[in-house]
Amino acid sequence: MKVAYILNTPNAANYKVGTMILPQLEEDIHGVDVLGIFFFDDNAFMLRKGDPKGERLAAIAKEKGILLMMCDQCAIQRGLATGSAGSAEASGVVEGVQVGCFPDLYTALAPNPPDQVISL
Repeated sequence: MKVAYILNTPNAANYKVGTMILPQLEEDIHGVDVLGIFFFDDNAFMLRKGDPKGERLAAIAKEKGILLMMCDQCAIQRGLATGSAGSAEASGVVEGVQVGCFPDLYTALAPNPPDQVISL
């Protein structure tokens, strides 16, 4: 099964991804193929360059081909992207992070769509 995660509740990145999903991905025991993780609100802070969990997630995402994307407006508001909504560029984040909105997420996942989208 192929899944995508949308992190829209407080602390979803740090707790649910950082202490549960990330270790399972690293040990190759998560049980599904994760195609992408979309970060909203303060969850985007996990993707700051130098954040230990963010750096680990970036490494496993690169290895497994997992899309890491931040909401453009959320990232801009938190100083993790520059520019404006619709044309923002990631800034000061771990390697491989993209910035976008739902249409960008849909476009990125379209060639290999998930079977389920899970909101955490």
